[in-house]
Amino acid sequence: MEFNGKVVLITGASSGIGAAAALHFANLGADLSLTGRSSEELDKIAAKCKAINKKEPLKIIGTIEKDDFPKQLIDKTIQQFGRLDVLVNNAGTLYTGSIEKLNHEQMDKMFQVNLFAVVRLTELAVPHLEATKGNIVNVSSIVGLKSFPNILGYCMSKSALDQMTRCTALELAPKQIRVNAVNPGTIVTKIQLRSGMSQKEYDDYMETAKTTHALGRAGQPEEVASVIGFLAGSGASFITGVTIPVDGGRHAMSPVSLK
Repeated sequence: MEFNGKVVLITGASSGIGAAAALHFANLGADLSLTGRSSEELDKIAAKCKAINKKEPLKIIGTIEKDDFPKQLIDKTIQQFGRLDVLVNNAGTLYTGSIEKLNHEQMDKMFQVNLFAVVRLTELAVPHLEATKGNIVNVSSIVGLKSFPNILGYCMSKSALDQMTRCTALELAPKQIRVNAVNPGTIVTKIQLRSGMSQKEYDDYMETAKTTHALGRAGQPEEVASVIGFLAGSGASFITGVTIPVDGGRHAMSPVSLK
């Protein structure tokens, strides 16, 4: 129960990695402030968390990129719990597109959700994290570390998030606030389907993951959540400014590795 008495705010907590992180921190005893776009799905995750640690999570429904929403998240969390110990910036969105086939509206949406909302939330969280000597874990992607075609905007937004992680880690270190990121490879979530993939394309994509990841499979949300929990915990007390691939070895793969 390492996080008993501590407050963890998780964005994008209604599904995928965010939902797995909520359940993981519930198992560790945390008080949870959860946000997502789907009230129905967030209710389900919150109920599961309460069943684990008997604590009622704070649920805040909304879209993270709206100008006033980050402030609502921080204000409501502090009003409810009086403190903030961990900020998990997990909410993200994905659209495909190359330099020759850019949808500028989608490009803007990815930067608003994947980067600018994180910047705003981090800015607002700093005074509260300074008071608790807390920390931040950003959920980035392997595409922040390696280049991939046909997802240009997504790659750009995640690589910028990685740089933000490192820069803010240096800036906030004097306040004893640690800032780190996880960089998942292909994880079994719905983000690809929400990006416009058909079910067949998604199934083919997951089959391809067997050859593009050294461990021969896609990952599970719980495998990312456990690393988020580690980075947020006392076992990582001397770690800041890192971007950790949680990708079954994909970051180390080369064309030779694929043969």
